[in-house]
Amino acid sequence: MSTEYIINAEQREDQGKGASRRLRRDGLVPGIVYGAGKEPVAITVRHNELLKSLEQEAFYSQVLTLNLGKDSEQVVLRDLQRHPARPLVLHLDLQRINANEKLHAHIPLHFINEEACVGVKQGGGSISHVIIEVEVSCLPKDLPEFIEVDVADLNLGDTLHLSDLKLPANVELVELAHEHDNAVVTVHKLRAVAEVEEEEAPAAEEGGEEAPGE
Repeated sequence: MSTEYIINAEQREDQGKGASRRLRRDGLVPGIVYGAGKEPVAITVRHNELLKSLEQEAFYSQVLTLNLGKDSEQVVLRDLQRHPARPLVLHLDLQRINANEKLHAHIPLHFINEEACVGVKQGGGSISHVIIEVEVSCLPKDLPEFIEVDVADLNLGDTLHLSDLKLPANVELVELAHEHDNAVVTVHKLRAVAEVEEEEAPAAEEGGEEAPGE
């Protein structure tokens, strides 16, 4: 992993809805860190620092360094609660990780070469992203920031499935482990073009018919 993502936090003693409201008024986000056989710890994170980190796509899927007082540990973001109408984070859940144990994480897909796609350039088709992220299983050190999906060679009507993805070393797809080879991306005709072709087909058939005796 080329970038290190850091969360600076403080342990909190006050808990409950009232305490959480007071923390938010002070520009803090209440949260909790748990896992790895240790007791859960209630924490607070500065809202502005967290909001800035959340602008980075990889922050949601990568291993993060949690600085809690004088101690540091590796965690992943497990849950994030946002305000339904305002750009505010209300709560976050962090899970400790074990370097020697596989973890599950949702990794974003990056679709490349869409403009060069055969089905688009030559067939006049349109690319449809069926899914935009996948759940992977791997050791923390092997966790990718994203997985590329190259669509350059897809023709009109083609579909790429999970089994077609080129995965980094030591990374497995959870869905494939359960024999769910879901579609990832398809190239299909534009609806307007398909409708025109359907309308023209009967007309062509009628025009091709010859009256008896001709």
